[in-house]
Amino acid sequence: MDHGRSDGHDHGAHAHGAHEHAAHEHAAHDHDHPAHDHDHPAHDHDDPAAMYAAALVAHRQTKDEVFRHSQQSPIPHDYRHDFAGLSYYPPDLRFRLEGLRRRPYEGEEPVRFAIPTSDGRLRPAERAGVLDFELDGQALRLTGYRFEGDEDDDSLFVPFMDATSGVETYGAGRYLELEPEDDGSYTLDFNLAYNPFCVYDPRFSCPITPPENRLPVRIEAGERMPEALASSSG
Repeated sequence: MDHGRSDGHDHGAHAHGAHEHAAHEHAAHDHDHPAHDHDHPAHDHDDPAAMYAAALVAHRQTKDEVFRHSQQSPIPHDYRHDFAGLSYYPPDLRFRLEGLRRRPYEGEEPVRFAIPTSDGRLRPAERAGVLDFELDGQALRLTGYRFEGDEDDDSLFVPFMDATSGVETYGAGRYLELEPEDDGSYTLDFNLAYNPFCVYDPRFSCPITPPENRLPVRIEAGERMPEALASSSG
């Protein structure tokens, strides 16, 4: 999958260990997957939270190196030498939800539609299914999407907004890329939520989060707004 390019989709830096695709943001006309490395952060039977946090921190450090040095980095070349790393919420297993089953989309909107992008384009897509989950006792759901031309029928692009959007996180929402587990279930891990590449460079064309994926809760996990951008936006 590929969600953004500096020419169409935004596949960002393809680096081993960086679990994101900036796939759905073409850099002006292409998919920009930042590294779709689907190894989940490791767990340890003695202290799963500590092992998960350590693996996630290592994953984030790898992504920082990709953004700092890769030719596919979404950071404009003239600014890479000053790049201090991405901003994140601390790892939190409360925001990793396992064993979710995809159900067919049954809402009022059409299954096939065109999703608007940050540069005024329309991208053919479909509502590929819905994931229901519970967070802090509240029943929630997110729709997963698939873009025209995506070859993997089971992978899901899940953009979302939440109560941190526009304050601590990017106002137009963040992205998740999901692949099914061996048993066909999905893991919704908000610790892996990432910013669209158009946050760093407007040349990227990034899908805009549909209204149905606006969560009424705070998702204090994953990437935050870059500090420089957050401070400049007031």
